[in-house]
Amino acid sequence: MPSTPSSPQPPAPPSLRSVERRSIDVVPPAERTGTPRSQFTLWLGANMQITAVVDGALAVVFGADAWWAIVGLLIGNVLGGIVMALHSAQGPRLGLPQMISSRAQFGVLGAALPLILVVIMYLGFAATGTLLSGQAINKMLGTETPAVGIVIFGLLTLLVAVFGYQWIHLLGRIATVTGLLGFAYLFVRLLAEHSVGELLAPKEGFVLATFLLAVSVSAGWQLVYGPYVADYSRYLPADTPAAHTFWGTFLGSVIGSQIAMTFGALVASVPGNGFLTNQVGVLGALAGSAAMAFVIYLVIVIGKLAVNCLNAYGGFMTILTTITGFTRRDRVSRGTRIALIAAFVTISMLIALLASSDFIATFKNFILVLLMVFTPWSAINLVDYYLVSKERVDIPALYDREGRYGSWNVPALAVYLIGVAVQLPFLAQAMYTGPVTKMLGGVDISWIVGLIVTGALYYPLARRQNLAPERLIYPAEAALNTEDLAGR
Repeated sequence: MPSTPSSPQPPAPPSLRSVERRSIDVVPPAERTGTPRSQFTLWLGANMQITAVVDGALAVVFGADAWWAIVGLLIGNVLGGIVMALHSAQGPRLGLPQMISSRAQFGVLGAALPLILVVIMYLGFAATGTLLSGQAINKMLGTETPAVGIVIFGLLTLLVAVFGYQWIHLLGRIATVTGLLGFAYLFVRLLAEHSVGELLAPKEGFVLATFLLAVSVSAGWQLVYGPYVADYSRYLPADTPAAHTFWGTFLGSVIGSQIAMTFGALVASVPGNGFLTNQVGVLGALAGSAAMAFVIYLVIVIGKLAVNCLNAYGGFMTILTTITGFTRRDRVSRGTRIALIAAFVTISMLIALLASSDFIATFKNFILVLLMVFTPWSAINLVDYYLVSKERVDIPALYDREGRYGSWNVPALAVYLIGVAVQLPFLAQAMYTGPVTKMLGGVDISWIVGLIVTGALYYPLARRQNLAPERLIYPAEAALNTEDLAGR
């Protein structure tokens, strides 16, 4: 008897042994794997790192007492973490990287406007991370040539980002363990040299402007994860409860950030320790012996590698999303994937080599500018997804300029630009301080204004325009039981 042809086997979930197959295309059900616990370890490990320490130090460097800085940082982390985790909860439902879903709000081509700003953000964070990690690698190797550490760190970033999702999550688990141990040791060393009372002793008392600066820098830290956070939850099974994804992401990101930022605020409160100009060196000196300094440098590198791979991977996804809006494709070859990631990493290394020595002030301004351009995007994306579309997205139309979402959603883009512009009077920057900010004594509340005004303008507009389908629509090759999902 002739043999019956066997049905083709569905693709296997991604493994550590091969380069990830998926990019901006939807992840089909056969490849969905993992639990929300993976979100907790990824974001905990990625946030317990030296740039978050610098972020926490900013509030003290610019005038806040350590105690009020820590309280303000916690408030900002919680508020920003809520927004960031709401983006993460979209990943399992849609099976898509975050910025592809922006096409539902801005149009297939219109989404390129925030996408370009996202790429700049990724490059900025990747460059600062590469600079600090390069310093740590140089100290481990005993060399003073900046390019050595920067190139080594760049190559490590390239390796992990090319292999993709599973390697990034594995690195997050490693960074969680090393970060918890490393920061516990540094806290013990710091408290052995300086009492809690000394570190938290009031100097200026409560000052609203510096307190709100602490809130802003930590809120900004969380909010700028929004454009790529769903990239790392999209492989979770589609029936994963949104609340589980939310809490796994929220707790990991807020706890990890707060640990590092609290440490940064305490270190910055020690007078004359040189942290402003030598962040890596101060942590190495605090470690004590040469052997322990080596271990702390390694912890710095692992923590920064965890988040830098997010930047490179997210940068690749964002560049690809921009390009494919014009080429009408939803996937690329392995060679193109490697080339795009390599280009991103190379540019970030070049920026790191040319970076200004005034790192602290430059980084503070960078964070606050990012807040101004990303809070309107977050407001539009979340209002549309949760309040207007109610989680119903026509996924095939996200790749079709003649489809439901069209090429350009001019009203949404106009609201986005208004959301950026409305923040200018409330902005406090080195080069520009808004008139309302001057009236408030230097208090920067631009990000709050951006969220509220943008959301309030976009909601009635989107309700009238409502482009959502009757139910969530998947591509044919990634069809799921959407009737079950619709009932969630």
